[in-house]
Amino acid sequence: MEDESQKPQKPRRRKRHIFLRLDSWIDSTVWNAGFRAAEIWEEITIFFRRFQVKGWKRAVFEVAGEGMNLGTAGFVLLLALALPAFEETKGDWRAQSDFAVTFLDRYGNEIGHRGIIHEDSAPIDELPDHLIKAVLATEDRRFFSHFGIDFLGLARAMNENARAGGVVQGGSTLTQQLAKNLFLSNERTLERKVKEAFLALWLEANLSKKEILRLYLDRAYMGGGTFGAAAAAQFYFGKNVTDVNLAESAMLAGLFKAPARYAPHVNLPAARARANEVLTNLVQGGLMTEGQVIAARRNPASVIDRNEKTAPDFFLDWAFDEVQRIAKPFAQHSLVVRTTIDMGLQAAAEESVESGLRQYGESYRVKQGALVMVENGGAVRAMVGGRDYGESQFNRATRALRQPGSSFKAYTYAAAMESGMTPETTIVDAPISWGGWSPQNYGRSFAGRMTLMTAMAKSINSVPVRLAKEKLGTKRIAEMAKDMGVETPIRTDKTMPLGTSEVTVLDQATAYAVFPAGGVQARRHGVSQILNYDGDILYDFGRDEPPARRVLSEQADSSMNRIFVTIPVSGTARRGALDRGIVSGGKTGTTQAYRDAWYVGFTGNYTTAVWFGNDDYTSTNNMTGGSLPAMTFKRLMDYAHQGIELRPIPGIENPLPDGTKAAEVAAATTDENNPLPALVRPRSLSTDVTKLLKDVARQLNEATPLKADGRVAALDAKLDVAAAKRTE
Repeated sequence: MEDESQKPQKPRRRKRHIFLRLDSWIDSTVWNAGFRAAEIWEEITIFFRRFQVKGWKRAVFEVAGEGMNLGTAGFVLLLALALPAFEETKGDWRAQSDFAVTFLDRYGNEIGHRGIIHEDSAPIDELPDHLIKAVLATEDRRFFSHFGIDFLGLARAMNENARAGGVVQGGSTLTQQLAKNLFLSNERTLERKVKEAFLALWLEANLSKKEILRLYLDRAYMGGGTFGAAAAAQFYFGKNVTDVNLAESAMLAGLFKAPARYAPHVNLPAARARANEVLTNLVQGGLMTEGQVIAARRNPASVIDRNEKTAPDFFLDWAFDEVQRIAKPFAQHSLVVRTTIDMGLQAAAEESVESGLRQYGESYRVKQGALVMVENGGAVRAMVGGRDYGESQFNRATRALRQPGSSFKAYTYAAAMESGMTPETTIVDAPISWGGWSPQNYGRSFAGRMTLMTAMAKSINSVPVRLAKEKLGTKRIAEMAKDMGVETPIRTDKTMPLGTSEVTVLDQATAYAVFPAGGVQARRHGVSQILNYDGDILYDFGRDEPPARRVLSEQADSSMNRIFVTIPVSGTARRGALDRGIVSGGKTGTTQAYRDAWYVGFTGNYTTAVWFGNDDYTSTNNMTGGSLPAMTFKRLMDYAHQGIELRPIPGIENPLPDGTKAAEVAAATTDENNPLPALVRPRSLSTDVTKLLKDVARQLNEATPLKADGRVAALDAKLDVAAAKRTE
């Protein structure tokens, strides 16, 4: 028999030959392809050598090539930054709001308007020629020749600013300013400028020059609560915009730069000086001759004497948004709205922020501030959205997202108290690491075992981080902040307990108002009633909104308040302690590199959140929450608590200046026939005001008596006789 092992293995050899041939084909194909590619590259190189330049020309071409590469990369980057801005153009951005709203304060006094109540604009062709020329000569002389961005004008402005050593001339075109007014805020950031530039190009591509000019004249803020040249002409001069003369046109054109500073009903000399600059611009721009403007120089515009209180424009903008949200389903959009604002407190709030910036702004290197005051129950009584509404309409109280720093620790400690801890619970202040992150205390030292009350009062950083990591978790803290009224989404990363997740000033005021309310939700609102012009109540906050719900137990709220009241006494907010022994609580906050400084505090009556910082996020000069914010809080709250009945802070044993206990106050207020003790009512006048009045009385007593004529002498005699009869 034939041995099977000696049989030829033909199929196996055939397979081996197939793989060898395949391997050979792949090698030869790849090698031939590489060889051919090298030949092609050499041919291309030989071809382009014909265009190779040498000497100084080569340097020019190299620089130009690198410039094109960098320019292309920069353009792609700018486009990526601008894409979010183009989302704003998808809506009906041309349409004016169809709401016409008249706003009243809490007492029923008219305080302003918003919506289509502003004057209807006139077509560009019907506007006076001198008004158009005055605007272009002042705002954008090359308007009809550029494509949205004026590089020549920008270079000229940079040159003038360099020579002057400061910003004396802007480089933005009229189209860029319109893009900002239509789509963007007034924040001074690089991202906003990039978006503004691209949106200006978009406007130029989609609108004619006349349309751009008309929109600019209709949408710009002109001071006095007016928007647009037509409304400003009626407000300042009492006439239609088509009837203004050259002097009035120059005054209107001068308002675009800084309407609050040059508003003629506020500062007529400044407005006339600015109008004279506009007339000079007309001559320098070659749009008019000196002979044509001399009459306007000699006879400057006169304005109507308004003698009105300043409108709370930041509050009105926010309240108008609230009205549009609430009244959208209503059939009627011509409305009268009673708001919650108290104009006395509003004026005091504005004065407190402005005086603080004037007195300490330069030393602390801080330029902006914001404030919200909420009465217990959620009614917003005062709102300051920035230093100057005419210069910037961006509301820093409701729209600016800033890191709260240590003021955010309130939510961590509130969650801890809700979980069963007390102010006396001890915890270790020691080094802690969380995912490679090791937070440090302000003094770069650790104090060992301490109570939660001490840790909060001294603003220890390691303690809230330890609570979040070992006891609570960041999600529980974020839920607590949301339940208490923070509407801005909170990030839940490991640094969140130290206040790295941004919030608004309004968020802080709303959330902290829970503490003096006994743990009950503070339903923030600026609109109390909406009526039509027939007097029918279409909306009432107390009637139409759901009741407030409890977000903190009474025990947890009492524990938090016991901690808070120690901070103005022995903690980081000593400069925020109120006069006359009024008990208050609060928490300071300071962010990394001193970019933001906060103080959020409360009494039994009001809660106030104060923020100071810079729009461009530059650092301040070591400003902390216990400095300017705390002092501003004190200035406003001292004023607000004059002549009112003080309410106790829940959980505080002796919450009132006379030492009255909370239990006594509660017993007094439950009996209708037993009013609050007299000592609860503070003096209506501060010490400084009392001294001033005494000084005035002394000067009147020492003054030389006025000579009385015969009629006055006869009247005095009759009064003496009448007094004698009453005595008898």
